[in-house]
Amino acid sequence: MTDLAAIFQNYTKLGNQNINLIGRVRTNRKGKKVSFMVVNDGTIFQDLQVVYKDELSNYENITKARPASIVEISGTLVLTPNKPQPFEIQATQMEILDQAIEEYPLQNKEHTPEFLRELAHLRVRTKTFNAIYRVRSAASFAFHRFFNEQGFVYVQTPILTSNDAEGAGETFVVTTRNDDKYDQDFFGKKAVLTVSGQLHAEAYAQAFRKVYTFGPTFRAEESYTAKHAAEFWMIEPEVAFADLQDNIDLIEAMLKSVTKEVWDVCHTELNFLAQHFDIDLASRLQSLTTKNFALLPYRDAIERLKEAIADGHHFDDENIFFGMDLATEHERFICEVLYNAPTFIVDYPKTIKSFYMKENPDLETVAGVDLLVPGIGELVGGSEREGDYDKLVQRCLEQGIDPKGLDWYLGLRRFGYYKSAGFGLGFERYLMYLTGVTNIRDVLLYPRTPKNLLF
Repeated sequence: MTDLAAIFQNYTKLGNQNINLIGRVRTNRKGKKVSFMVVNDGTIFQDLQVVYKDELSNYENITKARPASIVEISGTLVLTPNKPQPFEIQATQMEILDQAIEEYPLQNKEHTPEFLRELAHLRVRTKTFNAIYRVRSAASFAFHRFFNEQGFVYVQTPILTSNDAEGAGETFVVTTRNDDKYDQDFFGKKAVLTVSGQLHAEAYAQAFRKVYTFGPTFRAEESYTAKHAAEFWMIEPEVAFADLQDNIDLIEAMLKSVTKEVWDVCHTELNFLAQHFDIDLASRLQSLTTKNFALLPYRDAIERLKEAIADGHHFDDENIFFGMDLATEHERFICEVLYNAPTFIVDYPKTIKSFYMKENPDLETVAGVDLLVPGIGELVGGSEREGDYDKLVQRCLEQGIDPKGLDWYLGLRRFGYYKSAGFGLGFERYLMYLTGVTNIRDVLLYPRTPKNLLF
């Protein structure tokens, strides 16, 4: 039995040879004497056309094979260079191994994304979602390859933790009790699902210098936007003895390397997605891999936004001031209009950033960085970490975080510490950028969002 991927890879050598395979029916078009079936076995994005004639002893039975049914096919591979497909199988034997029910919900017609989200266990069989999740797989592998080739150690940080790395308090509590007596709970204290592996990764960076995590994270945010989910995956590198500029260089190198690899591996799928979601996808991804990224201090970004308003540009939020958190419309204006390139914003006000970011000499800003990309806005967020124990404790207090709960993390600064820098990339946010998909629910296999826990 041959899989379809192997056939596509070697079809020029397989002309006029007998082929045997098992596949799932996509479409089955009956003719009086000649019929056409399109099948796929899941090993490759491209489909296979099978031509079968009434010479088959079970011809009438095969014409009744419904979409999603499983069939076994034997036949001759015929090259078809003048047709849309490079080859087809002219069947000599066919058998229905399993007939799908007539009420199979994914018939040969257009289905809305909302409808397909209710069928997350089946939607991957559609061409669109098959392409998306093939890109997801290739991107995952490309990230691992990049960090491995750069000498990073892959660490698996805890999913269950007692720490809220962001200090936002938007966590899922994990408990075996029906009350809040956490001292009597399974762990003897309050436990939550992780919002980030960063703090744990910092500890490992002090041993290995270069580490990264790639795992699930959870946010209990009552947000119904197209960019937010309660469960998503994060890529979080951490490098000891590194500063903010090292961080910026790593972000740019990583994204260029991974994006190029995914394009090389999945250009068929990406071209298909471009036709459905973003006709400029190819040029946008090529631009990411070839253009130099811009850099703009936060203070200057605020001034550029004020100038834009003075010149007649309209924002929904035109209350621009130092200390504000940039909205997506501001971020996209900066990277799409001002620079037309991925843009790093650096040195944010400390009042809007996390406690662990290094305070700059001006005492107002921190050595933080966000990467803004056209079409999305913020894609990556990172910083150089605060290395001063006393300042770190003070920042915890300022943000209402109990330093006692972070003794182990704060103590790293007392056991030999010289700089550290890292960042977080929301994997699904990157996949939206890669594919042109506009809703995070469509790049997650089983999306978890408020009031939605299907499957």
